[in-house]
Amino acid sequence: MSLQHIIDIEDHFGAKNYAALPVALATGRGAHVFDLEGRRYIDMMSAYSAASFGHLHPRLVEAMKRQLDRIDVVSRAFHSDNLGYFCEALANLTGLEACLPMNTGAEAVETAIKAARRYGYERLSIPENSAEIIVAADNFHGRTTTIVGFSTDPAARRGFGPFAPGFVVAPYGDAEALEALISPRTAAILIEPIQGEAGVIVPPEGYLSQLRRICDAHGVLLIFDEVQSGFGRTGKNFCFQYENARPDGLIVGKALGGGLIPVSAFLARRSVMDVFDAGSHGSTFGGNPLAAAVGREAIRVLEEQDLAQRSFVLGKSLKEAIQSNGHPAIIEVRGKGLWVGVELDHDRAKAKDVCLAMLRRGVLTKETHERVIRFAPPLVIEEGDLLHAVEVFHDALDEVCPAGGRARGATPGPMFIDEF
Repeated sequence: MSLQHIIDIEDHFGAKNYAALPVALATGRGAHVFDLEGRRYIDMMSAYSAASFGHLHPRLVEAMKRQLDRIDVVSRAFHSDNLGYFCEALANLTGLEACLPMNTGAEAVETAIKAARRYGYERLSIPENSAEIIVAADNFHGRTTTIVGFSTDPAARRGFGPFAPGFVVAPYGDAEALEALISPRTAAILIEPIQGEAGVIVPPEGYLSQLRRICDAHGVLLIFDEVQSGFGRTGKNFCFQYENARPDGLIVGKALGGGLIPVSAFLARRSVMDVFDAGSHGSTFGGNPLAAAVGREAIRVLEEQDLAQRSFVLGKSLKEAIQSNGHPAIIEVRGKGLWVGVELDHDRAKAKDVCLAMLRRGVLTKETHERVIRFAPPLVIEEGDLLHAVEVFHDALDEVCPAGGRARGATPGPMFIDEF
């Protein structure tokens, strides 16, 4: 079974909605993944943070196995013996009072939107069917039709309209401009504390706390989407903790399932969550016993292994190592914790070419919006592997763009040239 056969059969029977790099992964452990021929790669992507605790973390695998020996799914038509404990653990971790479990990040975002609208009608006396939610330019909250309807990315929107009304777009990072858009119809502000898909965009210091003060002053809800930034990714359990800007609603996912099963949740103050009554929202698989068991153990792993602090310390090493190169093609290095974006001068070096050159050297990552390379390794990565990955990045960048030169593309060569 060759790589080309794997690619061909996927192209033939699958949708072409991803531009995957030419590698087929077969196994993984921790921060390493292996292809069909057993070649090892350092994973610097963590499946967009879904594998933040590493591939097949033994404690999470064991928790899943234990639950599989008991029961799998019961639906929310009945109680299960571990859902309440999972919700309690998540509420305690976030500092919020109530939890509504879902499966994917996009589902949890949709849940937050429904909660904000109903809260606006029932608690803020906004006229029915006129509530507005303020979002940020260059946002990414998922790919449902409601969500792409308030995206500002043309590629996300093209051909999928008509879109739902009720969303107002503000410039990201400008609290004053956002406040000017608040009206009597505003129910909530929905923001990523760091914009991931946009290129790991970090807002100005104080932005999150400014949003908290603005929402308090105007009586509207503050909702943070921490699907990518949560669970230690930025060096705190949650990014909002950097500014003590606890939201009224919080959207989490990805890492919560440990890379083993989709688990997400919307958490909120009790007064916000209580807008839901029986029959108003639901999910067959949301909060199922298997998901609850894995999610609860993921929280234990996060806390007991102090992964947020590990991310904070290693994140400093990551940024310093990247910045040490001083390559003229690097425009900016930004991020928090083990979540870093490197913006390149597109005329000097194309991000995809650099990713391809890294792949051949045994390091996997992916570009976003053509100009930015993302680094988001599992939080369990060893420092030696982390620094080796940065060395590979430097070598790949030199290949694509010799210092001072212009982009020339990745040099064809063997799929893997570096044993480590």
